[in-house]
Amino acid sequence: MKRMISRLKKNAGRNNQGRITMRHQGSGNTILYRAIDFKQMKIGIPGKVEAIEYDPYRTAFIARISYKDGDRRYILAPHSLKVGTVILTGPDAPLEAGNRTVLKRIPIGSFVHNVELFPGKGGQMGRSAGVSIQVLAHEEGYTHLKMPSGEIRKVLWDNYASIGQVSNPEYNLVSIGKAGRSRWLNKRPTVRGSAMNPRDHPYGGGEGRQPRGTKRPKTKWGKTTGGRKTRRKKKWSNAMIVKRREKKR
Repeated sequence: MKRMISRLKKNAGRNNQGRITMRHQGSGNTILYRAIDFKQMKIGIPGKVEAIEYDPYRTAFIARISYKDGDRRYILAPHSLKVGTVILTGPDAPLEAGNRTVLKRIPIGSFVHNVELFPGKGGQMGRSAGVSIQVLAHEEGYTHLKMPSGEIRKVLWDNYASIGQVSNPEYNLVSIGKAGRSRWLNKRPTVRGSAMNPRDHPYGGGEGRQPRGTKRPKTKWGKTTGGRKTRRKKKWSNAMIVKRREKKR
């Protein structure tokens, strides 16, 4: 839909002064942004799936919806959604894949995606290809959700969520195949720190393949990276986390 696409300005990892603040970005194919309706606040208005489309700005597929009032919008396509299916948003919507309703109505054990963190703001959690969030409990105005990382957190049960898993679950099996395809994806080459000179990286120098030579992993600028916690200790949403994700060993 032409009215739902626009061209976003490419910054290639530069800030407002033109300086590179994020390395390894640049080039890439020319792509158009599709405006996705993450809120889906067409309450009680049925919409028919006209097409399932590819979106270059995201890993999941998107669905073009034609609503009964004549409006057309793009939404995140759940897995197994078919062309011709009728979807509905509302507090009493049927509990079927693609429909959107409040969390407190969704049975325990069900999987959801595109979950709101704040009422009316639109979905912010569970939007990547193949992702699903499991409903674990409803308690005292909150719904307990198990995130893909294993973290369990509380969300207001009046928030909306879409039922089902996000489409394109095989995305993680895609093989890039060649260096050129990474360049199409706006990714520039990355040089290993151990292949640099000592003045360019803490891992540089030495004859042949050398060990790291430092106690902790570091960035090019000497900042400790592995095993250092980066989350703010006083972040407001800490109170909403019931169980932290398990540390990888």
